[in-house]
Amino acid sequence: MKLTSSFVNHLYRLHRLRRVHPLHRLHPQHAQHAQHAPGRLRRAVGFTLIELMVVLVIIGVLAALIVPNVLDRADDARVTAARTDISNLMQALKLYRLDNQRYPSSEQGLQALASKPGTEPVPPNWKPYLDKLPNDPWGRPYQYANPGVKGEVDILSLGADGQPGGEGKNADIGSWQ
Repeated sequence: MKLTSSFVNHLYRLHRLRRVHPLHRLHPQHAQHAQHAPGRLRRAVGFTLIELMVVLVIIGVLAALIVPNVLDRADDARVTAARTDISNLMQALKLYRLDNQRYPSSEQGLQALASKPGTEPVPPNWKPYLDKLPNDPWGRPYQYANPGVKGEVDILSLGADGQPGGEGKNADIGSWQ
């Protein structure tokens, strides 16, 4: 007797019910075919290699579309963090100037905001303006120039590449922006 797919599905359902309810018995009419069904049932339960490959290809395509967008978001977040740090440093420099009538020299640098400079001109009314001097989001110190090229003083990060100039994530981020 030839087993049809609907009959095999029916046997599979009965087989699962029997696992859940051990008291369940196969109908005597189907009992003679049950001995041939397990091999077919096992094949019906698993996935074929083609099905697995299709799923992997779909996952790969989705990853190729999503990963670049996620990486761009990380770069945008670093640029925003650098702009925020530069703004905070500029505010600390303005407080330094209010107390000492001048900005720190280029030799004193931004370190003058965290510890009292020992080189001339020594600030007369120095206070700690920052607990700790931050690095830019790429792990490098912020650049400071007095007098500045774009303003009275300039603070800048050289971007992701650490080189002057650049575009996109490699562009310089400065206090004049």
